Amino acid sequence: MKYSESLKKNKDFQTVYNNGISYANKYLVMYVMENHTKKNRLGISVSKKVGNSVVRHRLTRLIRESYRLQEDKFRCGLDIIVIARIGAKEKNYNEIVSALLHLGHLHEIIDVGSNSH
Repeated sequence: MKYSESLKKNKDFQTVYNNGISYANKYLVMYVMENHTKKNRLGISVSKKVGNSVVRHRLTRLIRESYRLQEDKFRCGLDIIVIARIGAKEKNYNEIVSALLHLGHLHEIIDVGSNSH
């Protein structure tokens, strides 16, 4: 089991935004950048445009949990920022997981040996 840390500092977010590569689908945007450690750091951003604080916190928990349960599929040594888009608002766990894995495949940060659900 890998343990990812959270990306918390604004400076870290800015670094990933400026130097990372981003892909998007209907529900999520994912920025990825190598961080040269053995761990992944996950940052989650849900803007006020998506909804009120209840909606935003629910989505944040959903994304964090989706990542946590799929974590062993992701390569190590990455800073990953996941941004929820407005389309994610009414989505359930499975839809968020498949959006997350889809972006992981686009970024080629999912180990090929792991089967996607």
